[in-house]
This record gives sequence, structure tokens and C-alpha cells, in this order.
Amino acid sequence: MSQNIKKIAVLTSGGDSPGMNAAIRSVARTCAYHKISCVGVYRGYEGLIDGDFVALDARSVRGVINKGGTFLKSARSKRFMTKEGRKIAYDQLRENGIDAIVLIGGDGTFTGGLVFNTEYNFPVMGIPGTIDNDINGTDRTLGYDTALNTAVEAIDKIRDTAHSHDRLFFVEVMGRDVGHIALNAGVGAGAEEILIPEEDMGIDRLVESLERSKKSGKSSSIVVVAEGDKIGKSVFELKDYVDQNLDEYDVRVSVLGHMQRGGSPTCFDRVLASRMGVKAVESLLEGKSNYMVGTIHDTMELTPLEKAIKGESKINKELIRVSDIMTT
Repeated sequence: MSQNIKKIAVLTSGGDSPGMNAAIRSVARTCAYHKISCVGVYRGYEGLIDGDFVALDARSVRGVINKGGTFLKSARSKRFMTKEGRKIAYDQLRENGIDAIVLIGGDGTFTGGLVFNTEYNFPVMGIPGTIDNDINGTDRTLGYDTALNTAVEAIDKIRDTAHSHDRLFFVEVMGRDVGHIALNAGVGAGAEEILIPEEDMGIDRLVESLERSKKSGKSSSIVVVAEGDKIGKSVFELKDYVDQNLDEYDVRVSVLGHMQRGGSPTCFDRVLASRMGVKAVESLLEGKSNYMVGTIHDTMELTPLEKAIKGESKINKELIRVSDIMTT
């Protein structure tokens, strides 16, 4: 292990995701295990510029593994996007004797870390914390499993109402650029149709599918829609179109929204966070920098931050086929 790193900072940035607290806990306890200091940074890169630090040890992170959100808070920092802001952040790190940073977040977080490392050659290591599962270099991002289970549970409850009143529900889930949550939650909850950005189903095909469902005897239907789906400008536009073209349907819309980001993390996300925290700290101690930790085929791997940012997470084509068969 490297003798040059004696104090590591950890911060959370961008949108929160379930499991971030568990990852902070893992970083702090791995530091304690290796007898080095750990510092938490409040409010992401904003706190880095302001020097808003708190000492973390093995005991100060007790009782957080089951908590959603991030106790270190999160913020988007316009100041860190400037050279002046990054210089202040670097000076704060040096004044506080911090030798490396673990960054928990997504694309924006990693982009900031990559630029900072390029300018100051300061050791950084990323942990992918985002519910969208849209980061290259890991099979699962931190918080995705919890968000998926939250969505399925909500859809199950909506189906009870849909069945009771013979209604069609459009259920919008998060996924501005990718449809991982929509596809998996749709299959898991038995949705009649799933609309995702990667597959342009088209409004006519959607109407045809709903007509077939009605003729086959289905009295209620669930259509899961990723927020980034390209068929309509919004899920409400889809509702209006179906209202105008399919008189036999009583249509409702439910937007799950930010409830998918909250809640106690699943066991999967708690274990993943623990593994990622250990890998992040020990990789820094081994002298590695500018990487993101992730799981590939359940093995912890390192991916260069630049590749993680620029790469694309691919939708599961086999699962799309399964979805088509299940909606028959």
C-alpha cells in the first residue's frame, strides 16, 4: 500500500441515490482499517471550495447503512466549473492535508473530477451513484436496484386501482436518456407496454397494441413510460392522444418522480456500496487514480473516468424481446 496517502476525502455530488450513505460508511471504515484519516465533504464540490469538512471515523458513520439520501448533502457547483473555483478547492485540500478524494456520483461528478485531476494531478477515484444505471464500466450503479424495486412496488399498487376501475394507466418512471428502469420495472410488474428512449415504438403501434389488448379481453392496462421516451412531448400528451383515439379507455397518468430516489437502500445496494467503498480506498492506496470502481460480471473492476463518462450503457436487447413476448 502507498505510504503517500494519509488522509482521504469523500463527497457526494449531483442527484442523490439510495446507497450513498452506505458507500460513505464503507470509505470511512476502510480508511480506519488501514489506519489513515478520512474526511467528509459537505455539499459536494461547493463544500470542497468552502472547506466544509468533517472528520469521519468508524464510529461516526454508524447507523447510516440503511438510510436513503446522503448525510453529506449534495449540490451542483457552478463555481467548480471555473478554474478559479477549482484552484480554491485545491488550496483547501492542501491546507487540510488531504491527499486524495473519493467521488460518489454520476457523469457530472466524474467530469469535474477528471478536469481537476488533469489540472492538479490530484488523486481521485469514482463510485457510480445514480439510479439511472447509465454509467459505462459497471453492470449496476449504486441506487439502481432500490429505485427499480420502488418503481415495481408503486406499479403493483397502481395496477390494483387500474383493475378495480377498468382503467389504462400511463406510469412515468425516471430515465431521461436511458430506459433501464422502465424496461426492467415494466417486465417485473407485467406491464402491457413499455416505452423507452432506445426503442421508438411510435404512437400508431402503441394505439394498435392497446386495441389488441382490449379485443383480447383485457379490462385494464399498464403502460410504463421512461421520462425520455420520444413518442410524445410528455406522458400527458400520450394520454390526450389515447383519449381522442380510443374511446373505450378510461386513461389516467401517474408520474412516480423523485420518490424513486428516496427510501432505504435494498440489501443489494448496501452490499454493492460496501464493496465499492473498499475497492475505491484500496485502489487509491495502491497508487491508482482517475478511475471509477464498478462491478463487471460480479467482479470489482476499474474503468478510466474518461471511458466511464464517454461510454454508453447498453439496453438489454434480450430483455426487450422478453417484454414483447410477455405482452402478447
